[in-house]
Amino acid sequence: MAETERGSDPQTASPTPEDGPGETPDQAHQRLLAVFRGAERTLAEHSVDHTLGERLRALLADGAEVYDLDEFADLYGSGAVAELERATAEELGFPAGLFFPTGTMAQQAALRCWAARTGNPTVALHPLAHPEVHERQAFAQLSGLRTVHPTDEPRLPNAEEVLTFEEPFGALMLELPLRDAGFVLPSWEELVAVVEAARERDAVVHFDGARLWETTAHFGRPLREIAGLADSVYVSFYKTLGGLSGAVLVGPESLIAEARTWRHRYGGQLFQQFPAALSGLLGLRKELPRLPAYVAHAKVVAQAIGEGLAQAGVPWFRVHPEPPHTHQFQVWLPYDAEVLGAAALQQAEESGVCLFRRWFPSPSGPAGLALTEVTVNAPGLRWSAEDVRAAVADFVRRLP
Repeated sequence: MAETERGSDPQTASPTPEDGPGETPDQAHQRLLAVFRGAERTLAEHSVDHTLGERLRALLADGAEVYDLDEFADLYGSGAVAELERATAEELGFPAGLFFPTGTMAQQAALRCWAARTGNPTVALHPLAHPEVHERQAFAQLSGLRTVHPTDEPRLPNAEEVLTFEEPFGALMLELPLRDAGFVLPSWEELVAVVEAARERDAVVHFDGARLWETTAHFGRPLREIAGLADSVYVSFYKTLGGLSGAVLVGPESLIAEARTWRHRYGGQLFQQFPAALSGLLGLRKELPRLPAYVAHAKVVAQAIGEGLAQAGVPWFRVHPEPPHTHQFQVWLPYDAEVLGAAALQQAEESGVCLFRRWFPSPSGPAGLALTEVTVNAPGLRWSAEDVRAAVADFVRRLP
């Protein structure tokens, strides 16, 4: 889908329901957020649900847990920013890390540095990977990189596809999990095999780990072991850990030193970034340990949604993947996205229950098919399977 339709996060783009009379798109978005925020029960809390004051007060109240608030603010990457770089590199088992304002910039720097080292500007990745779908051809337009696709199946490439791909590439980039295919992951054995296949072809391996944090339950391995398969890894702080913004690239010290130069050239050496750094440190401290519980309960929620849709007599639906690989998954229904978005909004307004949020038209296939992305985090742990089935039944009753 186009960047303006979905953006980088399932909760931050413009609303699905039509704007009200005289409303600007921003006003309509604010109205939508107010309804979802006002719901008494929701499966997930999202950072966009909070006001400016709430976010600032939370940083002030909790920031001292992770950093000395009596120190002077950061300057061009010192202080709290440097501490976030250190903590992230340690968590992922790499010698060095570098903070970027966005993941788009972080991966631009990483892949162009690897291209200079390998002598090959070709990056093998999935056609649904974030740089291909949500970054307006940034690799080609800004860095002179060229992308190729070992597979177009709705999963990451396997070892055979990487080994037998018909042209050389300097880097293999793996998005873990692959969000636009349904937050899907390979098995641990498949991941190890595909990394080994890339190395057999003398390619470096880079992980787009925007959501790498929640993969430990599926792989049954600690973060250090997962990240350690790659030559470099990028991670995000706002998608899963509840941070304000920002990303860290980890890798060998020489790569990070070179990436630091490119960060400056791309305009990413900001004067002060302590709010984002503090929120990232808090995410590592508070949210990261909770993720296995979210992933486990997402399986309960996904199964109950499927049962509820079947009991309600919906003629066709899909919960994907089943069971979920992380604490996020897709639900597909045979209705227009506008119809489903209106039903979700009405349910939240009238019953105080927020089961689904935004719906998107199917990116391919027949018209009249839509999907939503379901996230389960702390509020969702209070939902039983029966709670979910009841909410599904109420949602379906609101459909034409």
